[in-house]
Amino acid sequence: MRLKTGYVAIFFTMALLLSGCSSLKTGVLNPQGPVAKEQYDLIMWSIILMSIVFVAVIVLFVYMLVKYRAKSTDEEYVEPEEKENKWLEVIWTTIPVVIIIALAIPTVKSTFKLEKSPSPNQKPITIQVTSADWKWIFKYPEQGIETVNYVKIPANVPVRFELNAVGPMNSFWVPELGGQEYTMPGMTMYLWLEADNPGTYIGRSANFSGKDFTHMQFNVHSVTQSDFDAWVANVKKTAPKQTEAMFKELLKPGLVKEQTYSSYPDVDVNKLDENGKPILEPTTPHHHGTTEETKEEKKPENKSTDSHSHNHHH
Repeated sequence: MRLKTGYVAIFFTMALLLSGCSSLKTGVLNPQGPVAKEQYDLIMWSIILMSIVFVAVIVLFVYMLVKYRAKSTDEEYVEPEEKENKWLEVIWTTIPVVIIIALAIPTVKSTFKLEKSPSPNQKPITIQVTSADWKWIFKYPEQGIETVNYVKIPANVPVRFELNAVGPMNSFWVPELGGQEYTMPGMTMYLWLEADNPGTYIGRSANFSGKDFTHMQFNVHSVTQSDFDAWVANVKKTAPKQTEAMFKELLKPGLVKEQTYSSYPDVDVNKLDENGKPILEPTTPHHHGTTEETKEEKKPENKSTDSHSHNHHH
């Protein structure tokens, strides 16, 4: 009776899983770009490999239970003398090593691959992302515009996100487009994403940062290149300009609705005071060089070299 009950439980569990298969195609299991697809393939390979191990262990477990279970006829059973088996020792030592290698090689390859543009032959777009309590701020340095709690990108164009934070550390994540990357005060992190087709994808905070972090969701609107260009032109004409006072107000803790600005103040949120709060000082527009590069620019004899290096960097 107990065995039949177990079969019934297994049947209903499988039926429940199968009935929910269609609903599982969301988030990371519904890749909508080359970055997400690369990570999806890695996840599937890991699941397949772990499933093989799981099935093998269960089969061996059941086999041992059935073959060596105690019986009423075994009262006079005497355990035979066991000797070592070198081949068995080699096999169960080798198998875990093979499993680790099978997981490590594709993981390392994907990790290095995702550090580069997913479409090397396509000119990328750069978007600067700032997480603050409890909102997301997106700056478009090439277009000179800013959005809050939503971001618009052209489809089939690689996007280089430059991530930083004001206040607590956070995590930027658009599950259908790729994995998450942390945002940190005083430090810029980088993430490549790309959408294959026009559509809207939900982005969210993946790191606890205070009482309202659960509301830190944003929409990623992927549109055609022509629609993106038209949107930028419309924002430049119709959206208000953002002053430094408005930007400082935006950085204060609280929830805000979606906002759009045709310009933004030239400040660097990566500079922090002794209390960890941002020092909003003017910066040179769109300059991302290192301190050493900045020092070299002051030397007259290196002007031509620095100019070439700066143009190559951008």
